[in-house]
Amino acid sequence: MQHNSMNSPDAFARAPRKFSRFSPPEFLRYCLGGTLYMPSTRSVVDKIVGREFSDVMSMVMDFEDALRAEDLGAGEASVITQLTHLAQKVEDGTLAEDDVPLIFLRVRNMDQFASFAARLTPGIAHVLTGFIFPKFYSNNARQYLDLLAELNEKLDTPLYGMPILEGRAIAFRETRNAELTALLGILRDYHAHILNIRVGGTDFSSFFGVRRGIGSSIYDILPVRDALADILNFFGRAEEDYVVSAPVWEYFLAYKRDDLEKVMQIDLHRSLRTNTPILNDAIDGLLREVALDKANGFIGKTVIHPSHLRYVNAMQAVTREEYEDASQILGTSGGVIKSARANKMNEINPHRSWAKRISCLADAYGVVEDERQYLALFHPREVRAAE
Repeated sequence: MQHNSMNSPDAFARAPRKFSRFSPPEFLRYCLGGTLYMPSTRSVVDKIVGREFSDVMSMVMDFEDALRAEDLGAGEASVITQLTHLAQKVEDGTLAEDDVPLIFLRVRNMDQFASFAARLTPGIAHVLTGFIFPKFYSNNARQYLDLLAELNEKLDTPLYGMPILEGRAIAFRETRNAELTALLGILRDYHAHILNIRVGGTDFSSFFGVRRGIGSSIYDILPVRDALADILNFFGRAEEDYVVSAPVWEYFLAYKRDDLEKVMQIDLHRSLRTNTPILNDAIDGLLREVALDKANGFIGKTVIHPSHLRYVNAMQAVTREEYEDASQILGTSGGVIKSARANKMNEINPHRSWAKRISCLADAYGVVEDERQYLALFHPREVRAAE
């Protein structure tokens, strides 16, 4: 798989690297990008085998919020059937192993995780990347992670965990620091098994009876912003070495084919800062929030519609100037030097952790000439050819 691959290679100053679930975890954790959630009852395996999911690199089959309790059995059966079929297609050569998306299962609770895990076979595990643990608290974290470690050993394949930090103990100020401190201490013991930390912006909003509008962002909701800031303060520290993914964008894309050619010369970030209309309310709101996600250190984002993916993944690419600065910093032992473009100071040691992150994002999403090129990445190659 390769991010932003539906675009011409000419769109990049440096093309993204290919990856699969077997890529080294220190690279793979940057590769999730836009992660598409769907109910576990939905059948998508034929689209994967038929390569109709060209934008889907990372997906979640959900046993939790997306299902009614009475549909759980059907969801579990559907996932077993789909993963078995996918494994067979890989085994018989119909589908290349590297073309299988990163597939995660969001479990419902610890009991459901344990019972479902008992049904896994080595073949199924071979096409599965891992599990997402909702309502992840300090009092259930070790149960989830101990079973995850056991599955890695039993099935002899890497299976990763992605906890979702979304509970009341984190949402409410008086308990937040103690809960985050406890969770960080626990997760350190299982660091090798953790691919991403994920956050529950919708759950946090629900505790305060609020919801962001299409013209605003999750960062405009003050109590939610505070919780997200503290999660980043704990898990976003360079020395902790975690990747934290941004909260879900709740609005569906206004599904029409917009004439992107008309906006190719827009200064995207200036338009986002000034709320200048770009495409439509749904897309513009998503882009503004992704820009804020990136500025705050989040990488990737949960999405609920496949049409969101190209926008999220395009904006994970780095500019040539960022890449040049990062390369200069990583290639220098210390001190302070003038940037390659002579427009800023690069202080080697303070900027090194930033440079490492930029280098990883460049590998995963590519390097573009400047921010205007994001708009070209929104415009897939096959659409241009059709015009």
